[in-house]
Amino acid sequence: SDSYGAVWMESAHERIVRCIMFTEDTIAAIATAPGVGGVGIIRVSGAKAFPLVDALFAGKSAVPLTERPNRSIQYGRIVDPKTGRTVDEVLLLLMKGPHSYTAEDVIEIQCHGGPVVVRELLRLVLSSGARLAEPGEFTKRAFLNGRIDLTQAEAVIDIIEANGEAALGVAVEQLDGTLAAWIRRLREELLTMVA
Repeated sequence: SDSYGAVWMESAHERIVRCIMFTEDTIAAIATAPGVGGVGIIRVSGAKAFPLVDALFAGKSAVPLTERPNRSIQYGRIVDPKTGRTVDEVLLLLMKGPHSYTAEDVIEIQCHGGPVVVRELLRLVLSSGARLAEPGEFTKRAFLNGRIDLTQAEAVIDIIEANGEAALGVAVEQLDGTLAAWIRRLREELLTMVA
């Protein structure tokens, strides 16, 4: 039993270290559903998101992405730095932390929605220094960075998995913070009663 506890504690410690270490990485993932569509989106989040994408982006302005306005859209091309070949015309959505979903610097690359171009753009972003995000990692970062609470993080998956309008409505209210506010009020009432 002692050895089991030691193994469990060690793995818990490793998970905490990995969680802390991974929140310092710049992550990227395809944000649109698989398959063919009009638009594909690659999301990049972390401290190096802007310089990383800037090294791949060719727009009309020479101003670095870090110096462009927050919450702006930039038109240009993603170019493979090794070959000089244009991969696709893109729109970049620039969101500087803490005013983004993850509360970190975030860039969304909107490209044409074919699976080949989306995968190629993700490959370039990853080969430039980003790490492939784990499932749910953008929401995990939003939670760890204090952007959303646990009930809101749970609501995100409920919205994605909602199978009807009623389920969607409940999940959206939870994401808006309705459940968290109710829990806070209930907690205060209980503390008042106990005091």
